[in-house]
Amino acid sequence: MRKIIVLLTVLLAFQSATAQLFTKEKVANNIDNLDQRFLSWGYFLGFNQYDFKFNYNEDLNDILVDDDIFGFHLGLIGDMRINDHLNLRLEPGVFFTTRNLRYNESYFAGTEFNDSDLLREVKSTYIHIPLLLKISTKRINNFKPFIIGGVSTALNLSSNEDNPDDNSAGQFRMKKNTYFYELGFGIDLYLLYFKFTPSIRAIFAINDELVRDADPNSPWTGNIANMQTRGVFINFTFQ
Repeated sequence: MRKIIVLLTVLLAFQSATAQLFTKEKVANNIDNLDQRFLSWGYFLGFNQYDFKFNYNEDLNDILVDDDIFGFHLGLIGDMRINDHLNLRLEPGVFFTTRNLRYNESYFAGTEFNDSDLLREVKSTYIHIPLLLKISTKRINNFKPFIIGGVSTALNLSSNEDNPDDNSAGQFRMKKNTYFYELGFGIDLYLLYFKFTPSIRAIFAINDELVRDADPNSPWTGNIANMQTRGVFINFTFQ
């Protein structure tokens, strides 16, 4: 599914770019004044896939995260023009995602366990607020490629951080606040009445997000030295 979405996004951008670069006819510029505004607004929606990066205390089998689960997100855009090639952007949004963690039986050696102990479903609802610098090329007809990067913070409304129960009661817990850096690329497509922008962005958590169980030898958290979110966003922006 992820490969199909990425492929469609790339093909859409490539088709538009090719048509405008190599056509012999002059293409009329759409919404010519949009990029000259000091402040502009918009909204975005899209798909996401979150993962975890684990570092371990001991050399046991890796904890696996299912890679076939997609979430969705939506939010608003505030864009401040610095010059023709630089824009500062604030993109607050709400992100919904689920990650399934699968533990190997080696984590439970010497203890009694059942099949449900080998799986932890981690549902997350993030209020995600990035501050980004967008670096664009010169506009060519009705498209303009760019790269984008910055830092962000997210509040996990489903973190369970304050829940007194831990994994022994079936509750996987994470910290409420997470901090990220982000990198991505995309292409602005200037349509007749608005600007449409498909883009792809990767995020990487900076802090450890795991809330450990009360038992230091817990099979679910005892071997985890560090747990950090990674994710890929496919965004569709309208301005």
